[in-house]
Amino acid sequence: MHLTSVGDGRQYADSPSVHLTFDDGPHSFYTPHILDILSQHNVPATFCVIGRYAAEHPHITRRIVSDGHELANHTMNHPDLSKCEPTKVASEIAHANCAIKSACPEARLRHVRAPYGLWTEHVLSCAASAGLGALHWSVDPRDWSRPGADAIVSAVLSSIQPGAIVLLHDGCPPDERNWGHDQRLRDQTVCAVSQLIPALHSRGFAIRPIPHFH
Repeated sequence: MHLTSVGDGRQYADSPSVHLTFDDGPHSFYTPHILDILSQHNVPATFCVIGRYAAEHPHITRRIVSDGHELANHTMNHPDLSKCEPTKVASEIAHANCAIKSACPEARLRHVRAPYGLWTEHVLSCAASAGLGALHWSVDPRDWSRPGADAIVSAVLSSIQPGAIVLLHDGCPPDERNWGHDQRLRDQTVCAVSQLIPALHSRGFAIRPIPHFH
């Protein structure tokens, strides 16, 4: 099975493409802020959403799609799938699909992203059985560790290349959910995204949706 980590930048003759992805949302506070920035710059992104959060915030889930972005499956509860029993892996993916589609029936799900990027042959097989491609990343600025907005931007720009898939976060896993009341949770990511988009454009990159490999 194909593991999508770097797209083919050659498919765009006019300018090289890069792709923005956001994990662990939707978050009631930070996801709308990120959507506002994306709208301001008229660029698309893929939001890898946790099923339980999609169910809790259906209006934000629907807004992601109505704003022209794509949803991807990030499991129902964000477990380490490499440590799960085979039936648990399939259940996490299937239940997240149902939760996302229930929150936003218009969503077209093409990809799943394994929590922590931990893939096994069984996880890949379950993704394929669910009709989903495996979506990884090629640029990780570790924004979740809160290194500072400038550091996040610098890390992306130092690693960017045509077809790159950038990993960012608009939320947090359920086992870190006590952070959800901390207004600093993803403030650095929000600030970084507002700087990163024009910086990528100034370097000649076009920000586009994940290519259709499947």
